[in-house]
Amino acid sequence: MSGLTLKKAKQIIAAGKAKAEELKLKPMTFLILDAGGCVKAVERMDGAPNLGFDIAMGKAYPTIQFRRSSRESAERTAANPALVGSFLAMTGGRYLPVPGAVMIVDKKGELLGAFAATGDTGDNDEICVIAGVEAAGLSHKLPA
Repeated sequence: MSGLTLKKAKQIIAAGKAKAEELKLKPMTFLILDAGGCVKAVERMDGAPNLGFDIAMGKAYPTIQFRRSSRESAERTAANPALVGSFLAMTGGRYLPVPGAVMIVDKKGELLGAFAATGDTGDNDEICVIAGVEAAGLSHKLPA
């Protein structure tokens, strides 16, 4: 398994933060997990909500475990709400099915981690994380 370096994680966060500032979004928290689900990097903008870390973790952790964006998780559980309780139990409470987290995938199609943001709307959070991943020359989707 290839590794996600701290330098690359900081680059991804910086690009996500730049997108948030460009769009004049509310203060955000950014979180990157490695492929094993461990925290690689986190940054909380001044004024971001105190629960930002926990919310971002709830978006990012299942992105790693289920190999799909938090938006895709939200869509799946909307179609079958009974899954939410099961997923909460399976992830130790780290399951928040709302947009704002995507995978970090290298050019070989290998999952490196997940990038999550929170603090604005889920749609805006997702715009920032996609921008961060793409600015680093990586993908936010696994190959088909």
